[in-house]
Amino acid sequence: MMRSLFSGVSGLKNHQTRMDVIGNNIANVNTVAFKASRVTFEDILSQTIEGARSPQAGGTGGVNPKQVGLGVRIGSIDTLFTQGGLQTTDNPTDFAIQGDGFFVVSDGRQVYYTRDGAFKLSADGALVNSSGLRVQGWLADANGIIDTTKALQDIFIPVGAQMKPKATENITFEGNLDANAASGATWVTSAQVYDSLGNVHTLTVTFTKATNSNEWTWEATLDGGGVGGSGTITFGTDGLVASGGTGTAAFTIPGANALNLTIDFSALTQFGGNPSAYISFQDGYEAGSLDMVTTDSNGVITGIFTNGQSKPLAQIALATFPNPGGLLKQGSNLYQISNNSGLPSIGPANSGGRGSIAVGALEMSNVDLAQEFTNMIVTQRGFQANSRVITTSDEMLQDLINIKR
Repeated sequence: MMRSLFSGVSGLKNHQTRMDVIGNNIANVNTVAFKASRVTFEDILSQTIEGARSPQAGGTGGVNPKQVGLGVRIGSIDTLFTQGGLQTTDNPTDFAIQGDGFFVVSDGRQVYYTRDGAFKLSADGALVNSSGLRVQGWLADANGIIDTTKALQDIFIPVGAQMKPKATENITFEGNLDANAASGATWVTSAQVYDSLGNVHTLTVTFTKATNSNEWTWEATLDGGGVGGSGTITFGTDGLVASGGTGTAAFTIPGANALNLTIDFSALTQFGGNPSAYISFQDGYEAGSLDMVTTDSNGVITGIFTNGQSKPLAQIALATFPNPGGLLKQGSNLYQISNNSGLPSIGPANSGGRGSIAVGALEMSNVDLAQEFTNMIVTQRGFQANSRVITTSDEMLQDLINIKR
């Protein structure tokens, strides 16, 4: 009689635990990147009243064991790491992971992992989460190169950072020179170039049709001064450059380094028709300051500068685990490794199964309210049924006691 009482008590206690988990799931239905949990039950060791017997040769058959179960206990409380829906926020520092990865954050002593990408900038330019933990990744070097094999670093976005000017070194021409132009005819084109201080200069290139119908000479001047470079371009009968496709020009600039230019004419053509040769590319630029940042699905944060140039600044790291269900919840949407989670595999997004990063969006909770309400009903009925076992067992004990009367 007492076994049924204790079985009923175990049922009450463990169904209450299941209701606690359901209540926590429902409470976090709108928590960013929250992962729902579930409870599984398993029976407790059964008491063997009579053991099994083997069949007897030429006699009776075998007999199964007789066992009475002693109740129920919690088998596991599992965290379900299914993908949550994405909600657009249009905030450039909000990130959502589409895949199995985790963001890595740190307080300088402990490392944590999270799916919550609601980040912001702190006063020192660090990218942090809502608790002030610094997002980890890799910073770019002075040339904008990011080495993801290095140790993780705090990600900083240098608000107001300056970009040094770059002197023009390479010039590219495109367009056409008129094959029907008379000897001595000219075509003049100009473009802005930059010296080592970022000052703007006007480069002028003058093309002159030579006596040979397939040749043009060129001269380059800077700001209307003397000739800094010249040469001859020869076109083939197909109208494409046959020789002289590359030239050089050098100019002395007071207060700045000499301007040495490599000029590419190889894309020019000589066809009949109006001339259109022009400078399509030059690689110099003036000084600039950081104006805005953008982030791509690889987690690369790129700075856009006021001089029209862009440069990678940093890259956000993601981590995956052999068994994410083994991670320890630490509150504030944070996890830490445990003995059964395995060690993190850290790398960039879109590699190693870590998933991609959606910018300007947040991952929502994966709690399914319909499923949780159904589980609530089932749990409530299980609790009620176990309470009936206790009540009935008590009544049976009372009837036993009343036999003496």
